[in-house]
Amino acid sequence: MSVLCLIANPQEPMFDVAIAGAIHREIGGELNWLNHGIACEIVAPRAPEPLAIARAALGDAPVDICEVSQSWRRKKLLIADMDSTMIQQECIDELADAVGIKAEIAAITERAMRGELDFEQALMTRVALLKGLDRKAMEEVRREKITLMPGGRALVQTMKAYGAHTALISGGFTFFADFFAKRIGFDEATANTLEFDGDRLAGTVTLPIVDKQIKLRRLKALAEELQIGLEQTLAVGDGANDLDMIRAAGLGVAYRAKPAVAAAAGARIEHGDLTALLYLQGYSDEEIVR
Repeated sequence: MSVLCLIANPQEPMFDVAIAGAIHREIGGELNWLNHGIACEIVAPRAPEPLAIARAALGDAPVDICEVSQSWRRKKLLIADMDSTMIQQECIDELADAVGIKAEIAAITERAMRGELDFEQALMTRVALLKGLDRKAMEEVRREKITLMPGGRALVQTMKAYGAHTALISGGFTFFADFFAKRIGFDEATANTLEFDGDRLAGTVTLPIVDKQIKLRRLKALAEELQIGLEQTLAVGDGANDLDMIRAAGLGVAYRAKPAVAAAAGARIEHGDLTALLYLQGYSDEEIVR
């Protein structure tokens, strides 16, 4: 049995309640509001292709539409990317800004996230360009330039409150991942380790690189440790290096993702904040831990 979810950004609640009612009348099923005017679900829609019907009715309205399975809906494992997913920036680009080469680094980052470049080689190339960057400058970047993605802490804290394990996994760096995992409330974090020469970057990173294969392996290993099936897992990310874990998870979400990732994911969120992932699991606003 499927559930159709319609979700707007809570900061810009432009969800027309009348349109939601009209969609419900056309596709049938049971309409439940999870957060009035922001998120609703239609359980067991009876019309064929309810996703297409809803998209046609909403047109260009900034509302995300996803169809999910009712079985194992509330997941027991969250595994999430960091850069441009749980935080709003790409950390390596902000480090590059500190040494005046942001445009050069950001162009490589964008191509790597789109899957146009080998991820490991692209990462090592960018890290080499940062050689000599002082640790204090890095701490300033972490403190002043990096901001959390809206809804992320609520996502993690709510899933933990209902018994889920939460893991941050990043192709970025432990320098950031360990810090922000703790701030957000993740149970654990995995990322690459930058190597230092004294207090300055050596321009190298410890091998092996956390890439798409390692992300996928960590998803499967955590599911085995927790003694749950992959259908009970949720993976979210935005880049090509997230796609394997997104495809393998019971609920794989492309969050404001690169086009190839959004096209291949089971669900995609373009407008809502990260609380959208709670609504996809059937949490109501009253259940969300803020």
